[in-house]
Amino acid sequence: MKQDKKTSEFYDRLRQQLQDDTQWPSQYLYKFIVPSSHEKIAEIEAVFDGTDAFINTRDSSKGNYTSVSVKVTMDSPESVIEKYLEVSKVEGVISL
Repeated sequence: MKQDKKTSEFYDRLRQQLQDDTQWPSQYLYKFIVPSSHEKIAEIEAVFDGTDAFINTRDSSKGNYTSVSVKVTMDSPESVIEKYLEVSKVEGVISL
């Protein structure tokens, strides 16, 4: 996936922050918002298949969007960023 300069800088900062502030492996909490759709939620869940992920979803008040929280043990800052990049392929997803 091609990253623009702004995205690349964001992941560089995140990588540095995770290296400086966290002992690895560690629990990491991902938060995403997607248009409410079982398919899109399933796509995000599929990214975390085979991990110890605990996934929680909550619909917005009008039901148009769903927040997806994923708590999972990750091995390194690189593995955290890898998952963000995989989830970013889901159409309409917003990473928080």
